[in-house]
Amino acid sequence: MLLGLLFGLAGMGSSSAAVTLSLMGDDLGVGPGLAAWTISLYVLMLAVTTALYGRISDLVGVRGPLLAGLVLMSIGALVAALAPTFPVLLGARMVQGAGAAAVPTLGVAVLSARYSGEIRGLAFGRLAGVAAAVSCLGPLIGGVVEAAFGWRAVMALPILGALVVPLLWRALSTDGSGARLDVVGAILVALTAAGMVLLVQSPSAGLLVAAIGAGLLILGVPAVRATVRRRPDGFLPVEVIRNSTVVRSAVAASSVPAAWFAMLIALPAVLLSAGWEAWEVGLAMVPSAVVALVVPQVTGPTLNRIGPARALAVSAVVASAALLVATAGAHWTSAPILVVAIILVTFAFGLGQPALSAVVGDAVQQEVRGVALGVSTLLFLIGGSVGSAVVAGISGPLGMPAALLVLAVLPLLGLLVLRPTLRPEPVSA
Repeated sequence: MLLGLLFGLAGMGSSSAAVTLSLMGDDLGVGPGLAAWTISLYVLMLAVTTALYGRISDLVGVRGPLLAGLVLMSIGALVAALAPTFPVLLGARMVQGAGAAAVPTLGVAVLSARYSGEIRGLAFGRLAGVAAAVSCLGPLIGGVVEAAFGWRAVMALPILGALVVPLLWRALSTDGSGARLDVVGAILVALTAAGMVLLVQSPSAGLLVAAIGAGLLILGVPAVRATVRRRPDGFLPVEVIRNSTVVRSAVAASSVPAAWFAMLIALPAVLLSAGWEAWEVGLAMVPSAVVALVVPQVTGPTLNRIGPARALAVSAVVASAALLVATAGAHWTSAPILVVAIILVTFAFGLGQPALSAVVGDAVQQEVRGVALGVSTLLFLIGGSVGSAVVAGISGPLGMPAALLVLAVLPLLGLLVLRPTLRPEPVSA
């Protein structure tokens, strides 16, 4: 629950800030398009540094990297709250995102090492449920705090994560392999991941961002392949990237956060355009937060009964259904239908995220579990970038219903990628 709270506060860095963009933009003299980069750059850094934290935890244990990440997240949040200019705010949000990236990967790594068997499925579900609940409450909390204290107070909310550290201190391992970090490999992976995220975000960000993203990918992919061949046990261990279960599960699972992030943007956008206040939009998210707290009671038994791979498939189907319902809600500007959609996608996230963690944790050795979880989390978050980019890029010219309808296809494509891992293993004679 404590790790889920930290995870939720990291997610709240986007969901609470989203309702403050217009006021923040007016205060700092920037337009809506430029103001949205406070969210995009946060998500960018959140995605590209997850694998780094995972690999460092393999080497030195969890405690140091998690503490460093929370310090960065708190410093970034404080500077963002006090930022005198928009460029300073953007820099602070990047620091905040780089720090917040420690939480998703290392939180799962802590639970993977601490629990096993049926209890681990329940632990993963509780982590995802609390995280989703806190993220769902982000718009409400952000709207209330903005109304009372202004947008700067909203930017400072993630500092609350520092209060959780003393309660977790004894549960954080300091055991690692003691090997040295492959710095060159880490930089190359981070730059390549940044290129992927920028390319995904380019439909709403413009040709320059697309060119930078494409350039980083074109240069980064062969460079990463070369460094993996040179150091098979380096930053990206060859046993992780050649593990088809890890790669297929992560790619398939990325469709679930695509639906999640899309709904976190679409629901406020539709309701705000219909004349709702920010705090009223937050109230519409409360039922999904309640569902998120209940989902762990279902997640643990489901993972144990049908297995994590099939649970991933179920979450993909539910995510696709949620987007289809959201399409109808956006078309008719119906708040009740949109609330049903966000509840469905919350269930999909609450099942899919722990299922992915369980699949990856079981598929690799303990010595590389951190980086395997980091890579899978990276792909998971890139899926979120796809969702937000499609909503931002397509909803303008074609409308929100069309954007959501396009995204509804992604989870079904994910099922095709996941299909080989759903086959039962042959029974030995």
